[in-house]
Amino acid sequence: MIVKDLYMDCFYYEETSLAYYIHHLLAKQKISLNDDISKIDLKQADHQKVKELFQNNILGFHKVNIYSMKMNQKDFVFIFAASQQEAVQFYIKTFHQNPLNCHEYSLDLQLDRGNDVISFRDMRKEFESIPAIAGYFKRVR
Repeated sequence: MIVKDLYMDCFYYEETSLAYYIHHLLAKQKISLNDDISKIDLKQADHQKVKELFQNNILGFHKVNIYSMKMNQKDFVFIFAASQQEAVQFYIKTFHQNPLNCHEYSLDLQLDRGNDVISFRDMRKEFESIPAIAGYFKRVR
């Protein structure tokens, strides 16, 4: 795999720390986009500079997670949010009650939707603003 592919994967999978290290090493010309990833040596990075890049969010990351909120014994709602706290606050604002619990799920979890399968990661692209309700699930028992 080459650096360019790994760098692009960092954006797709929101691997922010690695993206900032690669960005820094590219800027310092310690690696190039066409190098094999084995050439990446994080020891060559100025860790303080990478920390500053990360804190200033120069790459524009806006991490979003998916949370399941238990509404009652059978009903659940999935909410996209930046944090668990944001998801719970959005739930309370929307439903005027506290959720019974809140669990984070992987964005790569795949769900049946109609005749297709979609991951939360791909579903998230359909939303213009976050937090947002991704969907509902009803337990049948």
